[in-house]
This record gives sequence, C-alpha cells and structure tokens, in this order.
Amino acid sequence: MTPEAGGYLAKARKCLANARASLGFGLSNDAGRGAYLAAFHASQAFIFERTGKPAKTHQGVQSEFHRLALNEPRIDKAFPPFLTQAYNLKAVADYETGDNSDIPPERSAAAIETAARFLDCIAGLLGEGA
Repeated sequence: MTPEAGGYLAKARKCLANARASLGFGLSNDAGRGAYLAAFHASQAFIFERTGKPAKTHQGVQSEFHRLALNEPRIDKAFPPFLTQAYNLKAVADYETGDNSDIPPERSAAAIETAARFLDCIAGLLGEGA
C-alpha cells in the first residue's frame, strides 16, 4: 500500500473514532458528519491506490469511487450509494437551519455502523487490517 493511501486510512479511522465519541456525547450532527468523512477518506485511500492520485472534490470522490467499485466484486454494492447518502448528512450538519437542521441520533448511529464496515472493507482490500 502506498504511504498516501495509508494516510487516508489513518484519517478515516480518526474520523470514525470522532464520530463515535460525538454520538456518545449526544452530538448527532457531528457524528453524522464524521461518519461521512470516514467513508470519504477510506474512498480516497482506495482511489489513490488504484489511480495514483486523489480526487479533488467531494463529488469527484463519489464519482471515482462509484466507477472503481464497479470493477471490484469485494466491495459491498451498498457502499457507493452510501457515500452519496452520507454526504447528505454532512450537508445537513454544515448548512441546514431550522426544523431540518438536526440529524436524528439513530440515523447517525446507522451511518457510523456502515462507515465502519466501509472502512474495514477498504482496509482489507488494501492489505491493512482496520
């Protein structure tokens, strides 16, 4: 595995740990955002390992991960759409106001669980235990 991909996986693990801690403190928006960022950085690790370069935007990561995941049967087919759906958690946490500005704790908890499986999968594919 390249050092860059390893760095992305380390960042993904930090984001996942922060998401879990945030949920434990009742900070559901921070937890949802962290779950997305864990999947985002795990995706960047996979993208970098396969292409030799990172994607430059959130949309670029989503598109490139979708494209590359199609050719990798060991990636759960639910992970590419999860990356897009989890981005919506980040968007709510970062930009929404009013009645729709809070992510329900159960939604953040589910996202954290999926992000953990996502990270484990990518780490395994790249030859590193999670």
